[in-house]
Amino acid sequence: MMPFRRLATRALAVCLFASLPLLSPQVRAAGLEALALSLEERLDLEMTLPQGAAGQKELLAIRAFYEARGFQPAWVGETAVEARGRSLVEVIAGSAADGLVPANYDAAALSAGLSASDSAALADLEFTLTRTLVHFGRDLSAGRVQPNKVDSEVFIYPDPVESLNLLTTLASSADPVGYLASLAPQSANYARLKAALADYRRIQQAGGWSRLPDGETLKLDMRDPQVALLRQRLVEAGDLESPGADPELFDLELEEAVKWFQYRHGLDQDGAVGPKTRAALNVPVEVRIDQMLLNMERRRWMPDDLGRRYIFVNLADFILKVVDGPKTIYDSRVVVGKPYHRTPVFSGDMTYIVINPYWHVPPSIARNEILPAVIKDPGYLSKKSFTVLSSWGADAAVLDPGSIDWPSLKGKRIAYKFRQDPGDGNALGRIKFMFPNQFNVYLHDTPSKSLFARTVRSFSHGCIRVQNPANLAEVVLAGMEGWSLASIKAAIGNNKRRIVRLDEPLPVHLTYLTAWVNKDSSVHFRDDIYDRDKRLREALVRSNVSGRVGE
Repeated sequence: MMPFRRLATRALAVCLFASLPLLSPQVRAAGLEALALSLEERLDLEMTLPQGAAGQKELLAIRAFYEARGFQPAWVGETAVEARGRSLVEVIAGSAADGLVPANYDAAALSAGLSASDSAALADLEFTLTRTLVHFGRDLSAGRVQPNKVDSEVFIYPDPVESLNLLTTLASSADPVGYLASLAPQSANYARLKAALADYRRIQQAGGWSRLPDGETLKLDMRDPQVALLRQRLVEAGDLESPGADPELFDLELEEAVKWFQYRHGLDQDGAVGPKTRAALNVPVEVRIDQMLLNMERRRWMPDDLGRRYIFVNLADFILKVVDGPKTIYDSRVVVGKPYHRTPVFSGDMTYIVINPYWHVPPSIARNEILPAVIKDPGYLSKKSFTVLSSWGADAAVLDPGSIDWPSLKGKRIAYKFRQDPGDGNALGRIKFMFPNQFNVYLHDTPSKSLFARTVRSFSHGCIRVQNPANLAEVVLAGMEGWSLASIKAAIGNNKRRIVRLDEPLPVHLTYLTAWVNKDSSVHFRDDIYDRDKRLREALVRSNVSGRVGE
């Protein structure tokens, strides 16, 4: 796993904290002394209230912050809120730009409190702002909810900014607003999605986009009043420049615009507006904004640095990319797990590939698929090149399938191991790409090539099938002597199992993104094939005082 972002900034914060001078009561002005006393009393009171373990830890960090300052306030002065405090309140009030909910951070109350002038009100604002900054910094740096608590199939563990370091750095920084901004993901992907969110909110404020009534499929050369409505809808979303001179005619320019819309939404790019494309056109802008908010949350879970060179698989898009530096150097269609065999979200390091692999059939597949096939056709194992082993142990013996009473095993645990030999019919195809993990998930070839022609490609038991595995192997093994595309194909051709270890590990990130923005500024949306948007939406609604995903 790659280290999470901003570690250097946090280390600097520790140094700044250590260097803060302790201010003695003798050098404090009377007003500040009263403030310090009020602040200390407020902290003492809060520490006596029920907080829970996380709340107590948070208050201990806040108290350590103020003890190091001799309880000198950080954001307010003797008679008014200081510029530093005002700027931080403004950032919190504008947090909707990052897909957050200002009401979660008492933004309205903090803004109203900026007019405070007496010691009690100033001390109250000081404490409230401090505690809010802790919450805001945590949410901005690592997300509002914990991924694995929202979805047991998401194995990402974001690292929120540490509370004491956050406060110390904000109090000492010459640019506290800039420091807060640095806590958000620093990737171009996040920045583009944030900009698109602002654009879609402007569309929403203008009344949203037009709806296309039910009707027959619209396609090239048709003339229909609905074509004019279609043109208007595509102009509103930026898929078409203008309604054109003949709005009711479905011409080539409109067909290209429809194909572009279909591309952005993961639909068949046939240029015709049938039921699926019409349904996508009629999704309200509010729903698309909601999708963006969910995926900004996911981006906050992810590290900024995915590696210099890595593989990135978006399960919701059925696409694999190999990224080197700032560029995608290879992409491929993939097949992912069925909705009831969902591929998990996690990261791992690819360390080797296997040419002409065996397929060791998992027990669940052996019980539910192989056994029924053998009972139906006793010659099934021979036809499919399966060897039967006495167990999963290293000393397992090869058995004669004809000596086993297969029907008697129905409904029972199968102790035997089924191993499929290398060949064109092997379920893993000719190559598998291994990044060892607890889920036994990997990338591999497949004999079922026709599935790659489908738009929605969720057909596997959880592993990821790659369309052109020899080409992917060429990219993965680039720079390793003796592994050109020709040599890879030659190794496949000899039908012998061979392990090729990588010179250095290659990070693999399995992700689930249903909204993103490409470098060309095109905004993309995908269906929630695994209901992971649904679960995340429910969790965010529960966490927000507004009862919505975002503002």
